[in-house]
Parts: sequence; structure tokens; C-alpha cells
Amino acid sequence: MPGAGQGAKAQGWTPARSVAGKRNPWSIIAVISIATFMVVLDTSIANVALEHIAGSLSASTDEAAWVITTFLVANAIIIPISGWLGDVFGRKPYYMFSVALFTVSSLACGLSVSLPMLIVARIFQGLGGGGLAPIEQSMMVDTFPPAKRGVAFAAYGVVVIVGPVLGPSLGGWITDSYSWHWVFLINVPIGILSLVLVTLFVEEPPALKKQTARIRKQGIKVDYVGFLLVALFLGCLEITLDRGQRDDWFSSGLITTTAILCTLSFLAFIPWELMRKNPIVNIRLFRNGNFVIANLFMLLMGLIVFGTTQFIPQLLQQVLGYTATNAGLALTAGGLATLLVMPLAGFLSTRVDPRLLIGFALLVQGFAMWNMAGLNTQMSFEDAAVARMIQSVALPFLFVTITNIAYVGIGPEQNNQASALMNVSRNLGGTFGISLVQTMLARQGQVHQSQYVETLNPLNANYARGISGLAHQLMTSGIAPADATRAATAQLYRTLQQQAAMLSYVDVFHVLMWIVFAVTPLVLLLRKPDKLQAGEGGAA
Repeated sequence: MPGAGQGAKAQGWTPARSVAGKRNPWSIIAVISIATFMVVLDTSIANVALEHIAGSLSASTDEAAWVITTFLVANAIIIPISGWLGDVFGRKPYYMFSVALFTVSSLACGLSVSLPMLIVARIFQGLGGGGLAPIEQSMMVDTFPPAKRGVAFAAYGVVVIVGPVLGPSLGGWITDSYSWHWVFLINVPIGILSLVLVTLFVEEPPALKKQTARIRKQGIKVDYVGFLLVALFLGCLEITLDRGQRDDWFSSGLITTTAILCTLSFLAFIPWELMRKNPIVNIRLFRNGNFVIANLFMLLMGLIVFGTTQFIPQLLQQVLGYTATNAGLALTAGGLATLLVMPLAGFLSTRVDPRLLIGFALLVQGFAMWNMAGLNTQMSFEDAAVARMIQSVALPFLFVTITNIAYVGIGPEQNNQASALMNVSRNLGGTFGISLVQTMLARQGQVHQSQYVETLNPLNANYARGISGLAHQLMTSGIAPADATRAATAQLYRTLQQQAAMLSYVDVFHVLMWIVFAVTPLVLLLRKPDKLQAGEGGAA
């Protein structure tokens, strides 16, 4: 029977690619997680401060929303090519450049005195932040043998999962207590610390130096057409999904144009990259069945995590009147649950059939969505926190297991590209989730309100009695009889709007529940890691 080291090499792993050198590899996780925490936090933290940014820079909320959109577009464009950039320029140099660019751009964001200046800074911030997570995951895959990757990804996953959860809380507290400028300035010392620690503790392995030197010796052939196509595809997709509901979808010339460009560039991108000997995005990796399913599950996870992280605080603020800080705190309970369960997920990921873990996690997610669909306008802070905790318990099993199984059958020289594509899936899932949620909330809110309004007329005896009863209560509290009826009508309408909004959130929870249950059977198509040999299904 082969030893552990031989088994690891049989799966395409070799210590010659480790970024830890002679140091303890577990210290590397702490070092590279700093930059990721900074980026994932910033992705969600800026949403909370959007209205404050608009007011401070004399812009409308719609104009200020480009602060979010441009960051997402830049992020989406750079992620798929980050693997190629790491191969060509060296993984550590490219990683440090990305951290530096994100840090300097964060400083520019915090010092911005106009909306155009802030938007330009956010573009560069997105370009810097997009390449970090793929490169970090590639480093971890090369540093840890397959038997230890589950625990390693669990430690790393604390940052990826908890960051978006803490973002609204921290963003709300900073915005309420200080200024929106500090939402970005807080990244500067974190970025500097990351650069110092990466310089001291992260190495560029000799095997990767030789790989980079070989690529350069052969001549760097930039796939300009592939880059343009992937940039148009993902950039236009982000704009379409992020601004679609705000601009009333295809009644907008901008949305129609971006949707057409997105579709055409995608249709041209696939055959172009398949014909290239050295494509900028290696989509041949999708020949690996496990990698395809892992990406689908990662897309679903992004949809659930980012979608719910976006609209649960929105529900608490707009329907129940919570402050930004308190709405964020309701999510913090979920973050604590994730922290507690993450080590267990890492421990089980290499000891239990991954299909069982993923199936269990998806069923818990479906139950969590069903439970949230039972919430109403009378729910307490505790109800919201517990509902989020139930959902968060399953997230570690999804992230750790999916990330771990995605690299099975992928050759080590393809780790950079595989990491980039996995992060593309997670980000696209988040974009789809947020767009789906916001569209449904707007449309279903109108539907429920129109259904309620149909019965509100003076000829309805129940309506007349309700208005009369409310008016009488208002008069006993000191309101003049002439004003009591108008005040009663206004109060009833506010209640109607609140109920209609709550029902639209319930509809969203139901849709997410059915999406989770519909995807769950794909678990049966996954193959166990010990049935896959090194490089099987991987692209050359």
C-alpha cells in the first residue's frame, strides 16, 4: 500500500510547489487570509454606506450605485484571467502587485471628493482585489497535500464566509459612528500589513519559477481577443444584472445593449478559447465532470450567501425599521455559527464521502429557506438571528467540501486557472442572487400591494369598520375628528405596504428554497476522490 506522500503525488501534488518553504504551512493561511478578508469585507461593506456616499458627494442614490457596479465589473473582468497572469508574471509578484493596487486604490477611495474620482478609484480597487482569492486558493492547493486540504480550506473559509457576514455590521457601525470615508480607509493599514507579511513568509517555489521562466522563454503570447471577449462577456453581464431592475430591464437602452454584447461575446468566447493553444482562460478544465459540478455548486453557494446577505438586512431595515448597525448584528449570529462549525467541516471533509456532506448541507439550506419563509412582521430580533444561524451552519460544509473536491483530477500546473474559474462561479452566483432577489422584491411587492388595494374601498364593510375603529382610537389620543379619518387611512396604507413587502420577501425565500432542492440531485453525479486519478479530466 503506498504511503501518504506517494498517495499525494499520485493525485498530482508535490512539495516542490509549496509556498511555505521550510516554514510551517499553517502559518501561510493566516498570512494570505489577511488580504482576502480585506476584499470580501469591502465587497459588502460599501453597500451599507451607499446613501451616505450619495448625500456627501451631492449625487443621487442611482448615480452613487455606480460605486458598487464599477467595482463588480472590474472584479469580474480580472478574476478569470488572474490564473494566466499568475503563470506569466509569477504567482507571488502578481499577488503582491494586486494587494498593493487594492491598498492604494482604497486610499484614493477614502480621499475622494467627487463621485467620478470615487468611481475611478473603485475600478482600480476591483482590478486589484479580483486576483487575490484565486491566487490564494492556488497557493493552498500547492502547499497542502490532498489529505490536509479540507482542514486548510476550512481555516481559509472562515475569512471567505464570515467576511460578507460581518461587512454590513461593520459598515453600518463605521457609517453611523464616523464617516463613509473610513469604510475604505480601514483597508490601508490592513493592506500594508499583508504586503509586509507576504514579503517575509510567502515564497515563490523553484518549480513555479521554472514554470514562469519556461513560459517567458517560449515568448509571452497574449490572447488579446480572448481577453476582450471575456471582459465584454463578464463586464456586460455584471452591468446587466446589477442595474437591470433599477433601469427597468429591457426598456433601458443601456441594459439592452449590454445584454446583447454579453450574449454575443459569450458565444464567440467559447470556440475562440477552445481553438487557442495558450488560451487566456483555460475552459478545457470543464471537461472534468467533477469540476463542472463543483462550479455549479459554488455558483449556488454564491447565490445563497451573497443574495441573503444583501436582502436580510434590507428586510430588517425597510420592513421592520432596524438601524443599519442592528440589521448587521442580526447576521453576526450566523457568522459565529459558521466559525464554530468550520473546523468540524474541515475535519469531516477528508473522512466522509463528500457527496454526503454536500447533500446534507444543501438539505439544511433548503430547510433554512423554508424556515425563513415562515417569518412575518411580528418577528423579533431573536427570530431573525436564529433563522440566519440555521442557514449558516451548513455553509462551511458547502465551501470546504466543494473547494476541496474541485481540484481532484486537475494537474498541479492548472491550479491557478482552476482557482480562477471557481472564483468566477462564486462571484457570478452572488451577482445572479442579488439581481434575482431585487427583481423579485420589486415585482412581487407590486403584485401583493395591488391585491390588497382591490379590497380597500368604502363599499367594503370590513374596510369601513376598520377605518372607523382606527379613527376612534386616534381621536381618543387627542387627534381632531376632522383629521382622524385621514390619519387612519394613512396608517392603514402604511400597514398594507409593510405586509406587501413582507410577502415579497417570503416569495423570495420560497424561490431560493426550490432552487436549492432542484440542484441537490447533482450530488449523485459526483465521483469520490479516490476514484479519480491525477490529471483525469484535466486540460492539457
